[in-house]
Order: sequence, then structure tokens, then C-alpha cells
Amino acid sequence: MASMTQAEALAVLQTGTNVFLTGEPGAGKSHTINTYTRWLRDHAIEPAITASTGIAATHIGGLTIHSWAGIGIKRSLSEYDLDRIASTEHVVKRIRRTKILIIDEVSMLGPDTLSMVDAVCREVLGSSKPFGGLQVIFVGDFFQLPPIVRRAEVSDPQDFQSDLVFDQASAAPRFAYDSPAWARANPIVCYLTEQHRQDDADFLGILSAIRSNSFDDTHLAHIKKRATRVEDTPATAPKLYSHNADVDRINEHTLGGIDGTAKSFVMQGTGAPAIVAALKKSCLSPEALFLKVGASVMFTKNNPKEGYVNGTLGTVQSFNAYTGYPAVATRAGRIINVEPAEWSVEESGRVRARITQLPLRLAWAITVHKSQGMSMDEAVMDLRDVFEYGQGYVALSRVRRLAGLYLLGYNKRTFEVHPGVLAKDEQFRFASDTAAETFAKMDPAELAQMHANFITACGGNLEAQAPAAAAGALNPDGSQPESKLNLLRKKFPNAYRPWSDTDDEKLKELFEAGQTPVQLQKEFGRQRGSIRARLIKLGLIEEDAA
Repeated sequence: MASMTQAEALAVLQTGTNVFLTGEPGAGKSHTINTYTRWLRDHAIEPAITASTGIAATHIGGLTIHSWAGIGIKRSLSEYDLDRIASTEHVVKRIRRTKILIIDEVSMLGPDTLSMVDAVCREVLGSSKPFGGLQVIFVGDFFQLPPIVRRAEVSDPQDFQSDLVFDQASAAPRFAYDSPAWARANPIVCYLTEQHRQDDADFLGILSAIRSNSFDDTHLAHIKKRATRVEDTPATAPKLYSHNADVDRINEHTLGGIDGTAKSFVMQGTGAPAIVAALKKSCLSPEALFLKVGASVMFTKNNPKEGYVNGTLGTVQSFNAYTGYPAVATRAGRIINVEPAEWSVEESGRVRARITQLPLRLAWAITVHKSQGMSMDEAVMDLRDVFEYGQGYVALSRVRRLAGLYLLGYNKRTFEVHPGVLAKDEQFRFASDTAAETFAKMDPAELAQMHANFITACGGNLEAQAPAAAAGALNPDGSQPESKLNLLRKKFPNAYRPWSDTDDEKLKELFEAGQTPVQLQKEFGRQRGSIRARLIKLGLIEEDAA
């Protein structure tokens, strides 16, 4: 069983190596990447944050990877296309500013798209290295929703589920890890295994069994205990369906059954028209939101300060007489006076586009696709029309415990995972185990030096303050907290110290004179890893040398 903690994964990320950050739903992937992003910004390094879909990009406040790389909806790149993109000023500036590229929800990214992003990065940066030498971080779980295939890409008309259909277990490469660009990037796998969402042992066993393709009659017996009729389900629990038509029908019908006239709230947008349109399409709040007192709603954005996160459920209690905005009573009994929220796309601190809307949607029903990334206390699920591997798994893993599941029906596909992903997962777990063992054996000072070297290579600030100090927090005596660097140097005096030209000349002279690594460590007062890294940098030893 692969095992890596969030702290261990963070230490790997901070070395600057390419990483695939994965794990089960609720394992803390988002938390880990957010912590890494804060660390980078604390050192004056701004990562490029992207996602495979508009919905996921909205969650993280970034661009889709298609937009970031300038490839749009293209399925392939000709030499002309590549040259045109590499001549597009805003795309070139964006990529050249980037040192770290984060791609979230990578499970929904096809191999051809990843190859195109790689080609654009290499062309713009003038480097043959994978992704032009950027640190690339793939975030996601391949057991969840897979890449979407358009009608034109499906040869059998019987496969049409909608305008966009999910790929079945074909032999053709369909996942990002099938791309040659993934292989060249050769990411270290960080497979998180801590669980921060589900706290029910039986339910965790069911989810793990689906994930490992060992779901059996014992697990099914637990599931059957949660089977129910729609009239016996909690009226305020959200309902998950596999198709939009069911969701829209239930929400509109239920709202219409409430007495009174609906109040409407229309989304506003400013900025680049194309980005505004993309934001509107991907936002979980609808462009036109209709509410009545008594409407069941779900918050669609994270705002812990105001007492809600994406997925918080509640009921509209009233409307403010002056602003017209609703007051929502959450399941926890808190009354939240809801005001418009903002979704935006930023680049280098500048907002390219923004939309504003109440962070709410009707919550009697929602699609499985739009539920990805949410955590719910309870949900009613109709999984009889599940048509894709992973769809049932995504739905079931939204709730925290089995008691919160109300199941209206299911089919065989509900409990199945993609056979190709199942085999690949074994490789990912083994690779993560190997990485964890390797990093556990490293000298802490050597690892700290690697982190320092990466910050320097990115043009970051080694003297960055600790987060508490940067936020204005003071010590009990009123003084400012010491910086991370000063605290580290109390233990390792030479940590993060840059190499001067004089140091390089002396190192080269002593190395060529035959001094051993141990002697060089004593001479320079640095750890073995730092000495070795500098010898590689100076071209005195090969990177794979002992």
C-alpha cells in the first residue's frame, strides 16, 4: 500500500522536480497544492495555476490549460499553428514568466492535449527539455472522471450519449499518462493516503473496494441498505444525477411548487469577452439564478470567513428589504446574509476578467460531473443511468459517511473503474513508495539546500518571511517573528548561502586536485548534496554520477 503524507509530498514539490500528486478523494491533494502555492508566493515566485476543465479552473481561480498554452479547442498542432502561438505576444509573455506549471484535474486531460502543451512550451522557451524546462505538477486522480470525447471522435453511433461522451475502455491511448510528454516529464509520484473526508470505516471499505476492483457481495449488501424511494429521502438533501436533463427538470419543478414569485439574480461580467464567456460557462452558479423563500440551495464558492464552502447546503429564509439579497440558513443552523461573490482569472497579479453572481445554485439536484470536488454531509443519488467508468465512484465519494447516502438506484457500471487505470494505479503506488523511501533517507540539510537551490533558480527571494510574520502576526513580546531562513541557519549556518565566483573557482581547483567529497564538505562547510549539486552545475561530474 503506497503511503505518503502531505508534508512528505510538499518536501518533494519544493525540490523543483516534476510531480504527479494523486490520491483518493479527500486525501488532501488540493490542500497540499495550496500549501505549496503559498510557499512559492512567500518566496516571491508566482506559479501558473491551470486546470483541464473550465469548472476546475473556476474552483482554483486560474485558466484552463488550453487557454494558458494558447491552443484553445485545437485537437492537433501543425507547424503553422505552433509558429503562430509562439508569435502571440500575451501567450509568449505568460509562458516566459512561468517557472512552475500546475495542471489540476489531470484525469480529464487527453494525451494529445498534453503533448500540445509540451510542444508550445518547448517552442516558446527555446528548449528541448520537457515542457521547456518548467517544473510541471500534475494533480488529480485517474479513477475519477476521464477525458471527454467529442462525437466526431466516436466511430460507433451507438456510443453517443450526448454531444460530449466519455471514452469507454478502448485500447486507444486516452489518458494524460499515455502521452509521450508525460513519459519525458517523468514525474515523481506522490500518492497521498491520509483521509480527510470520509470517517466511516464501512464506507471507506466500499470506496477502496471499488477503487481496487474488489467490490463484492459484502460491499453490495452495505450499499443495498441505503436503497430507498424518492418520497422517503430528506427533502433538503441534494440529488445527484448523471444527466443535465434530470437535474434541470427536478430543480425547475420543485421551485415552481413553492408559492410566490421568484426573485431573479443575473450574473455580471467585465474584462476580456472570451474569458468572461468561459467563466460564465464554467461557473457553478447559473447565469440567471431564480430563488424563492424555502428554496434549497448550495453554496458554490469557498469562503470560510463567512461560514460556507463549495458544497455547503441551506435554505433561503428571506430577502433583504434594501439589497434584495437572500439570507440562507445552513444545515448547521447558521444564518448567512449572502452577497455577490467574484470569480476571476488573473495573470501576474492583473485581473484579465471577472464575473459576479450570488455564490448559490438550486440544490435539489446536481450532475455528478459538477459535484466533483465537493464534500457533502448527505445526498440522494440516482445512478441507474451511469454510463462511464468512475462516474459512480465520483458520486459515492462526495458524501462523508454511508449514513448520508440515499440511493434511488444503480447499475453495474456504478461500481466499476476503468481497467486500464486499475493496472496503472499499481505502478503509481509502487513509484510513490519508492519516492517516499528515497526522500526519507535524505539528510535534512541536503533537502533544505535543494529547496534553496530551487528558489534561487526561479529567481525567488530566499529571505522571505514566515507566513505568520508576513500576515502581521507578532511574537508575545511584540517583536516580529524570525524569518524561515534565520531559523534554519541557527541549525545549519550555511543553509541557502549562494555560491560566489570565488567559491566556484576554489571548488573546481580542489576537486581537480583530487580532494574527496568529505574533504570538500569540511572545506566549504556545506552538506554533501550541496557539493554534489554544484559539481554538476559546473560540469565537473555527470548528473547520474555517484
